[in-house]
Amino acid sequence: MALSIRSGGAVAAVDLGATSGRVLLGYVGHDELRLTDVARFKNSPVRTLDGLHWSSFELYRDLVEGLAAAVRQEPQLSSIGIDSWAVDYGLLRNGRLVNAPYSYRDERNAAGVAEVHGRVPADELYRRNGLQHLPFNTLFQLTADRLSGTLEVADSFLLIPDLFAYWLTGVAVAERTNASTTGLVGVSNGEWDLDLAAHLSLPGSIFPRLVDAGTELGGLAPSALRGIGDTRAVVTAVGTHDTASAIVAIPATGSNYAYISCGTWSLVGVELERPVLTEASRAANFTNEGGVDGRVRYLHNVMGLWLLSESIRDWERDGTTISLSSLLAQASAVTTQVPIFDADDETFLAPGDMPARIAAWLGTHDLPVPSSRPELVRSILESLAAAYARSIRDAADLSGTSVEVVHLVGGGSQNELLCQLTADATGLPVLAGPVEATAIGNVLVQARAQGFVAGDLEALRAIVLQSFPPRRYEPTL
Repeated sequence: MALSIRSGGAVAAVDLGATSGRVLLGYVGHDELRLTDVARFKNSPVRTLDGLHWSSFELYRDLVEGLAAAVRQEPQLSSIGIDSWAVDYGLLRNGRLVNAPYSYRDERNAAGVAEVHGRVPADELYRRNGLQHLPFNTLFQLTADRLSGTLEVADSFLLIPDLFAYWLTGVAVAERTNASTTGLVGVSNGEWDLDLAAHLSLPGSIFPRLVDAGTELGGLAPSALRGIGDTRAVVTAVGTHDTASAIVAIPATGSNYAYISCGTWSLVGVELERPVLTEASRAANFTNEGGVDGRVRYLHNVMGLWLLSESIRDWERDGTTISLSSLLAQASAVTTQVPIFDADDETFLAPGDMPARIAAWLGTHDLPVPSSRPELVRSILESLAAAYARSIRDAADLSGTSVEVVHLVGGGSQNELLCQLTADATGLPVLAGPVEATAIGNVLVQARAQGFVAGDLEALRAIVLQSFPPRRYEPTL
């Protein structure tokens, strides 16, 4: 478990979220782990006649410009790693993108769900892939593409971070932590389930080679060098699912903890050595996703701060600017009881008027509708905390683990009200931070691949704890 610092160096972490992206420099050396923010840019899906798409070329341009700034700042850059949200992908033919990648929030997925479940019962799917049912898992999206005829023109598909790594290097692979979210990787062996693909009439030829986090993909292609500048940096496959990278950076000192990776989505669960594939686990909609070093991320997806960000987006449609810090301060001052709603309800998945949808949900369940924005924000955060507490209890019960503390990492760790409400709802101490957990995990996997550090996940987490000590919230109820 001891951490061995062999040398020092700089790597670049590209962290792409569903609403924004950023490029950060990570410096790792003797007793040192620090990040420098280099570039930030927006990531917004675009609705066209045929659905909701990601602006992949614009996002890649911003990524390249961010990496160019990183190289200017750190000419001796050693490595580049990319992580992103899960499940979405680009279809390619002869190496060329054939259409703009769909967003997982697109409505087309319903047809894919019905088709897949018509061929393979839900319990069999769970035994094969270990995933909770989410209507946008990749196997449903690919099936929707098959039904529409789109898949006929493609000879391969690449998940979003793998697509950008391909554009940087010309090397087409699928990194396992993200591939595990597709529903097409066997939970028992970590390989593509080509029998399942064939049963769903998905061509086996489209599946790229699987690699582990820490695999060096190679140097930059000439096209990438023209945009980024002269650098000998290689591209390294990290835990390309952003949650997989975030879990690497949990500053845990023992094993009896649960985690909440809190951002647009909240991923709530525990880390295991083996998957849990019981019927009770499937009924509770828990997922077994791949982690770095073969660990299992046993977790439940909760809608997350999407509920808050979409509400603010709606309130700002009239041109006003909402101060999140002021809104949270007002929500903290709310003393009246607010209603708790089901933050997991699929009603809240699509973009749109979130306050109206929350009000409609409350109305259909005979619950009062908050009369002010601060009360609605308080209702959102208390509903999230209740969902976190429920998921943590379920994760512990279903996996047979003991939870003594909750690590809350990611952007949500800055939300003091949410952290305290989570401590109160769970009855457990909450250790909040680091905020940049995903980028830190991304950096550490690259640093280990480059020989700057050595050791297992516990060793990497020890340096995170040293460099980014978390803030502790005790239950008050």
